[in-house]
Amino acid sequence: MLVKKRYSIKEMTLWTRKETGLFLLLSISVVIAYSILGYTFIEVPWTPVALVGTAVAFMIGFQNNSAYDRIWEARKIWGAIVNTSRTWGMMTKDMVSNEEADHPISEEELRSIHRDLVNRHIAWLIALRHAMRKLRQWEVFKEDKTNKEWAEMIHIPEHVVSIEDDLMLYLEKEEEDYVLSKSNVAAAILYRQSAKLRELKEKGLVNIFNFMKLETVLESLFDHQGKSERIKNFPYPRQYATLSRYFVWSFIILIPFGLVPEFDRIDDSIADTFPVLAEYFVWLSVPFCGLVSWVFHTMERIGKVGENPFEGSANDVPISTIARGIEIDLLQLIDADEEEIPAQFPVEYNVQM
Repeated sequence: MLVKKRYSIKEMTLWTRKETGLFLLLSISVVIAYSILGYTFIEVPWTPVALVGTAVAFMIGFQNNSAYDRIWEARKIWGAIVNTSRTWGMMTKDMVSNEEADHPISEEELRSIHRDLVNRHIAWLIALRHAMRKLRQWEVFKEDKTNKEWAEMIHIPEHVVSIEDDLMLYLEKEEEDYVLSKSNVAAAILYRQSAKLRELKEKGLVNIFNFMKLETVLESLFDHQGKSERIKNFPYPRQYATLSRYFVWSFIILIPFGLVPEFDRIDDSIADTFPVLAEYFVWLSVPFCGLVSWVFHTMERIGKVGENPFEGSANDVPISTIARGIEIDLLQLIDADEEEIPAQFPVEYNVQM
């Protein structure tokens, strides 16, 4: 999906509210234990805490860069699908003709063939986006409560309408049943598309040169599909994702044990000058600990939700919108009736699907 406006602090706070509460509760507990109950032995020197924080920052930066690379590559792949799809619509309309046919057919029959080739391509787009939205074992977006709340607020098309209902609009029942019997529905549709082109070539409706050009376009579509599947089916390496989470939480737990004593020592240094402020100064460590913890945790979580760009989060590639846009363009290209052209998927909460 694609966010159309920048996040506000309010939205980010709501997204991480449970963890933020834990950070503040931990900080308050350490202040009470260290400053009020006198358990000074819990102090952790700030220098090793800072060194751990530096290492964690590098790891989070690597994770976020890697996640962004996956998102950007996925967006480029689907951008290429847009261009190749338009090329397919143009070439099928102009290259399938009576020019070299042994037995010319009527214009109405030609338009029917053009429509059949375009419909099958739209069916391929539908099958591909459904495959990309199908959750894998390592896709854990919905495990977080706030992420689950988000998923329930929006309506991801592939989770609302089944692939069977989508395909029935563009494939004959026999062909739909055939492709649905295959484990890779999108690939099966491209195979059927190639078989249809061979049939048209044998009838003389596509000459050998145009047949080769159209097959090259199908080859490009197979290439785009394979690249998209590569991202979908190969998870972000678990050793980086898991260790990053453990390291962040280890650092977050250490922060108040290193920062609270530092604030307590400032108490002593300003006691003579600002006695009232000094009495409560240690409590200022609570918002500081909360802020530092929130920043590190939020950055780690942003990288986590960006690992799988087709999962359905607010920052994923909007493949449903992209595919529907291609569908509309192709149907308009072949002069389909207005009532046959579907509307674009709605933007919910300023996010494209």
